[in-house]
Amino acid sequence: MENLNIEAALKTLSEYAVLFVPKLLLAILTLIIGLSVINWIVKTVRKTLTKREADPSLIPFLSGIIKALLIVMLIISIASMVGIETTSFVAVLGAAGLAIGLALQGSLSNFAGGVLILILKPFKVGDVIEAQGATASVSEIQVFHTILKSYDNKTIIIPNGPLYNDKIINYSTEPTRTVEWVFGVGYDDDINKARHIIQDTIFTDERVLNRDNPFINLAELADSSVNFKVRAQCEQANYWALFFEKTEAVKKAFDANDISIPYPQIDAHLHQTSNLA
Repeated sequence: MENLNIEAALKTLSEYAVLFVPKLLLAILTLIIGLSVINWIVKTVRKTLTKREADPSLIPFLSGIIKALLIVMLIISIASMVGIETTSFVAVLGAAGLAIGLALQGSLSNFAGGVLILILKPFKVGDVIEAQGATASVSEIQVFHTILKSYDNKTIIIPNGPLYNDKIINYSTEPTRTVEWVFGVGYDDDINKARHIIQDTIFTDERVLNRDNPFINLAELADSSVNFKVRAQCEQANYWALFFEKTEAVKKAFDANDISIPYPQIDAHLHQTSNLA
């Protein structure tokens, strides 16, 4: 009897070995190849992020997340190959992931926005941008939010989710900017004289890049003034200095040459009536 039991056990063991060993060998081979492929994918992601000049702190973070996700997928695949039931395991993971995603919906949105900002770079540190109702200089770009510094030294913190999904105006993308003024003169003033004054005041400055092609056009016949629109190109660093200095200089030049700058005014007339009663 004992010999029969041993023979039966050996037979059963050999049958399991015939069924299981090939699966085990295939699983080991899949693991080796899978890890090699995962390492290649992670290296490719690192190279791509480096070429795109992504934030250095973001590269290992993203690479680690991608590697972890790929390894989890590989383990689930190998477990399925060797006959381990993975349906319940995947269901539990899916339910947990859904619960975590719903709980951290806002944070995940900000994280995704921060990743896209750091990768695609619609702006960088030092740029002046207009977004979410604020116009300020970018001080710091973090994964969940961006920190801006306004001209009056206020710190503005904007979540990356709404920031990336809304309109962003970047004033620092180009090396030059266009300064625009609107100067109004009276209807009784000589518009040719006013034009020459504007040209001599603004377009003789060496900071103006379009001195040979000044943009001075009569743009509007308004209620109380004739308005000139003036545009001058300059380097980014000279924008505000040129705007403020030339605004004051044109006002002084108009005053010195008897060119009026009209302003809205109301004439009130009082009529006295006699009492006939």
